[in-house]
Amino acid sequence: MEILLIEDGLIDARLTIGALEHGGFRHRLTWLRDGHEALEFLHRRGQFSQAPRPDLILLDLMLPKLTGLEVLQDVKADEELRAIPVVILTASAAEEDRLQCDALKVEGYIIKPVNLDKFLELVRTLKRFWLDDVILPA
Repeated sequence: MEILLIEDGLIDARLTIGALEHGGFRHRLTWLRDGHEALEFLHRRGQFSQAPRPDLILLDLMLPKLTGLEVLQDVKADEELRAIPVVILTASAAEEDRLQCDALKVEGYIIKPVNLDKFLELVRTLKRFWLDDVILPA
């Protein structure tokens, strides 16, 4: 499973990475720290021309350069990217942020500090959906 973590905070990134490792998920993770870099990666531009397509995006809303909401809007507007599940990991408890993300059909909205059990269950659920879509050769 290819996971793209877009998070500018070192501590939050370490906690998320640790939670995924603790959950025993076989995955490869790419960590990016700002919204502009995330879009370059997702659209495979510049230094990211050979970037893998993520199976899951974990996205903070409060990012430098471009906000997480701007990244989310771009992802959901792009025909090739919109099918990638997006989970918001944010410190924002603002109802407006949640409503905007819900309108863009995110798969999850988790307020930091992250409840480890809820986070791992959400990733397990998304992983099951991802595995259901995989077609293995005979």
